[in-house]
Amino acid sequence: METKTPAIELKHVTKTYKLGGETLNALDNVSLVAQAGEFIAITGPSGSGKSTLANIIGGLDKPTSGDVIVDGQDLSHVRDRALSDYRNHHIGFVFQSFNLQGSNTALENVIMPLVFAKMRGKQRKARALECLQAVGLGDRVNHKPSQLSGGQRQRVAIARALAVKPSIIIADEPTGNLDSARGAEIMKLLQDLNHQGITLLIITHDQTIARLAHRMVSIHDGKLVEHRG
Repeated sequence: METKTPAIELKHVTKTYKLGGETLNALDNVSLVAQAGEFIAITGPSGSGKSTLANIIGGLDKPTSGDVIVDGQDLSHVRDRALSDYRNHHIGFVFQSFNLQGSNTALENVIMPLVFAKMRGKQRKARALECLQAVGLGDRVNHKPSQLSGGQRQRVAIARALAVKPSIIIADEPTGNLDSARGAEIMKLLQDLNHQGITLLIITHDQTIARLAHRMVSIHDGKLVEHRG
C-alpha cells in the first residue's frame, strides 16, 4: 500500500521570544501531523500559542527550532522569498476581523492575492469572479466592505483565501465577529470546502465549532495536547 505524505508535519517545534530579560516559549516542543483533507480545530486560552502555531504552519513566522514540513516542503530554514512564494500559492488565510481593504470593492479585495501570485490581469479577474460566485456573492462584486453585512464580508475573505487555489486554509476565529446564524453559515461554507479536499485548520474558543472538526488539539502554555475526534 502506498504511504501518503502528510499535508502538515511539525517535529519538535519550539518558538522562543525574548521579552526584556525573560525568555518565553510560545511553542514548546510541539509535534503534530495532519493528513491532506483533514479538519483540525486548535483550541486553548488566550496567549497559549494557538496563533503562533497557525502562523508557523502558514509561513508567517519561523520556528526557533524543530522542523515544519507542509505539502512536502521543509519550511524550517528557507529564505523569506521562498516562504512568501509558499504562502502565495499554498495557503489561504481567513481572519476574525476580515482584513479587507475598505476602499476596494469585493472583487478588488479578492484579486489582491492573485497580484502577489503574479497571475495575469484577465485571469485574475476571472478567478476572483469565480471565487465570489462560489461563496454566493456573485451579485456583490462591486460592493465595498461598508456596504456588506458581517457575514458577507467574511464570505469575501473566504473567496480571497480561495483565490490562489490553496491546499490549506487557516481560519483564525472566523466566526468571532458574527452572530450565531451568520457564524453557522460561514462554518457550513468552510466545511463544504473541506469536503472538497482542502485541509482546514480553525483556531477557535468556541467548543461548538471545535466539535465539528475531525479532531481537536489544545495548546496550553505552548504545549500541545491532542484530542482525537
